[in-house]
Amino acid sequence: MNPMNPITEDDIANYLANSPDFFERHAQLLAAVQLTSPHGNRAVSLQERQAEMLREKIKALEHRIMEMVRHGNENMIISDRIHRWAKSLLLVQSTRALPATLVSELQSQFMVPQVALKVWDVDERYAQEPFAQGVSEDARSFATSLTLPYCGVNSGIEAANWLEDAGAAMSMALIPLRPGALGASGPAFGMLVLASPDPQRFQSGLATDFLERIAELASAALSRLRPR
Repeated sequence: MNPMNPITEDDIANYLANSPDFFERHAQLLAAVQLTSPHGNRAVSLQERQAEMLREKIKALEHRIMEMVRHGNENMIISDRIHRWAKSLLLVQSTRALPATLVSELQSQFMVPQVALKVWDVDERYAQEPFAQGVSEDARSFATSLTLPYCGVNSGIEAANWLEDAGAAMSMALIPLRPGALGASGPAFGMLVLASPDPQRFQSGLATDFLERIAELASAALSRLRPR
């Protein structure tokens, strides 16, 4: 052996990895090797340490499976609520009553404390309805600038004033309404506001998949209010 090139741990590891029959020739080493257990300072055999590692891996996999099942169940519940909400919109016969039904059913199905809706560029028959009043050009431009739902704290956005109690809105979801796909670049013709006193309910960074479905369904339903 060249004393200038001593054997390193990597050399030993590579040798063992490339010599699978080593422990067959030296089987007594498996029983002789003692390692420190991570569950205390006691020494354990190599086989026992491997068993502990396997148990830890199995426990981690079980936690991941339970997390996946939990998320799957939550998604099923939300999908069912969206289905019931969409069904309620289809059953509305009066176009004039559609916005109020959309809001009330959204509140009840998804247990959202406050919901507000504004729609503009509507047919003249609905121009004097409350849902078509009180929207500034800035609010319209802001809605058009959103290609996806916005979630975050109530930072004094004008749309918060559409709520019954803007002061109680600690977090909000702002959902733009426009024809076609949600990510389209066309002008918005309305906006939904969901608000909660819980700052974490609509926190920034929240996944918006289901809010996007709500946006597309609401846009399709409210298109009945627009000029033909």
